[in-house]
Amino acid sequence: MQHDEVIWQVIRHNHCSFMAKIETGIFCRNPYNVTGICNRSSCPLANSRYATIREHDGVFYLYMKTIERAHMPNKLWERVKLPRNYEKALEIIDKHLMFWPKLLVHKTKQRLTKMTQMRIRMRKLALKTREKIMTTPRKEKKREARREEKAEKAAVLEKSIETELLERLKKGVYGDIYNYPVDKYNEILDKEVIKEAVSEDEEEPEIEYVEGYEELEEEDMEDFGGLAIPNMDDDNVGMDYVDDEETVAVERKRGRKDSVRKLEKDEPGAKSKNKVKVLVEVEHEDANERQTAVL
Repeated sequence: MQHDEVIWQVIRHNHCSFMAKIETGIFCRNPYNVTGICNRSSCPLANSRYATIREHDGVFYLYMKTIERAHMPNKLWERVKLPRNYEKALEIIDKHLMFWPKLLVHKTKQRLTKMTQMRIRMRKLALKTREKIMTTPRKEKKREARREEKAEKAAVLEKSIETELLERLKKGVYGDIYNYPVDKYNEILDKEVIKEAVSEDEEEPEIEYVEGYEELEEEDMEDFGGLAIPNMDDDNVGMDYVDDEETVAVERKRGRKDSVRKLEKDEPGAKSKNKVKVLVEVEHEDANERQTAVL
């Protein structure tokens, strides 16, 4: 049979694994303790009738222990889920602890209030962005710096040895027969190919000259084919040719003016889309021939 007073005398004066003695007082580490203080009324081991509140994944539960279940440790605590609403949770506590000691009911309600306030503060802190302070381990940094220096020195040494061996091989210091590693041999071949490609890219481009006006249309040259150029041997013919050129220029100017006037009459202020055609007539005094050319 369980005796609360005997249990308390043993725990208090001999040894308790949940007891924590510090300068400010004696506290209890038992998760079922209502107040967290080690005393007779708050000890969950020395009270056969006990009630407390615990949290699981953000949900509050009311735990109750009675003397009728003391012989069944697996069913010692009765658990009731509490709603998130603070007032409804108080109502459920009053309902289940109606005939319990008033001091225990009051301590249970105080624990619910403290835990509700703590949950509200946790939600507010989770929404705020806070700076995270990180320590800088000096020993690890120094160790890594030393390792980097050693690795760099080893890499430089290997590179120098490799270049020295290649120079000796080129000079033929070791004779004609060698046992080359296949990987190194392929690596050297790849380097030679890359050097040749880079040298080809760096060569100056050749300069070429191309004939222009290849796509000139023959129609532009045929427009001037109708103009007969006389022989320049005779002086009279040469003078006539000069006069003919003057008449051609005058006719061109007249044709342009007439075409512009017609366009202004038909469509004032509009721009001509089609090209203006000019009719040129050439007359020769010796031969009663008249030649025309359209420009």
